[in-house]
Amino acid sequence: MRPIPAFVHAAYVKVLKPVLFSFDPEDVHDVFTVVGRFLGRFPLTRALTAASFKYSDGRLEQDLLDVHFANPIGLAAGFDKNALLLDIMPSVGFGFTEVGSVTGESCQGNPRPRLWRLKKSRSIGVYYGLKNDGCEVIAKRLAGRKFRAPFGVSVAMTNCAENADLACGVGDYAKAFKTFATGPGDYLTINISCPNAFGGQPFTDAQRLEALLAKLDAIPTAKPVFMKMSPDLSEAEIDAILEVAGRHRINGFICTNLTKKPGNPKVLEAWPPHGGLSGKVVGDLSDKMISQIYRKTKGKYVIIGCGGVFSAQDAYRKMALGASLIQLITGLLFEGPQLIGEINAGLVKLMEKKGFTSVSQIIGSENKI
Repeated sequence: MRPIPAFVHAAYVKVLKPVLFSFDPEDVHDVFTVVGRFLGRFPLTRALTAASFKYSDGRLEQDLLDVHFANPIGLAAGFDKNALLLDIMPSVGFGFTEVGSVTGESCQGNPRPRLWRLKKSRSIGVYYGLKNDGCEVIAKRLAGRKFRAPFGVSVAMTNCAENADLACGVGDYAKAFKTFATGPGDYLTINISCPNAFGGQPFTDAQRLEALLAKLDAIPTAKPVFMKMSPDLSEAEIDAILEVAGRHRINGFICTNLTKKPGNPKVLEAWPPHGGLSGKVVGDLSDKMISQIYRKTKGKYVIIGCGGVFSAQDAYRKMALGASLIQLITGLLFEGPQLIGEINAGLVKLMEKKGFTSVSQIIGSENKI
């Protein structure tokens, strides 16, 4: 399929983005959710969207953990919190989508404002606090439907004071996990890295993580299970998590979530009053973790690289370090919906330069085990 015309990118960056960036970011997100639901509802609007943005090439296809991916570029959890956009995302060009994070109970999230744009840093400040409709409502919304691309469900712990108790927190995770273990979705993600919920990230502690995973192991599922990691973990903390994961039903890792660690040299503006940061400020942290996990586990796990992907070169670098798949959100907001097609077309060009005939040949090619 032909690459995305350059004028489409220019139209977004030079014309539409300045208008969108003049409004509150959460309001803009809500409007795009309404538009996306409308476009996904009808075959004609899906076809027109695909004609505008989608790029396909058989060399981008992969089968991973018994799931077929038409291309390696996915939408990260946090954008489609309530699984409302699954009908349109394949037409935009995504090879897969991750919805949520979904919690055991419905959650209003933290008070507004809870999104900020850091234009110089090419980052978004996020303080949503796991806003979603809850696992039962979302599962019912998806039940019995067929989708044109695979999707995963990210599960997390409801943002409330009660879940500071270990047993309550584990039980809340288990409720959401069980709801989707045999329900809708092609894979599950255990999100232990949301920086914006009550009590922080308790399950990055190895002992608490052991208790959580033991509980989830008892819930039958045939789906692959991923764990979403914080970019702010030390190498020793990552090693401890890997040790625990090795004893449980974990098939892969998502590297990474938002950063809250001060002193990041890529943060060029004042931090927002709350929350963590996405985008370019996470890119190097994500790359470092991908490399570490890939090398230390000798390629045992499927790694999804997430953080700072704004171009085909960004995606290729993560894959060359060991990621099999890529996720993004912030790049989409800064560069426009045609970015997905541009990345996929760019990956094909980079593969051709390297003499690769399949996207799977990129994985770990610059991080030999």
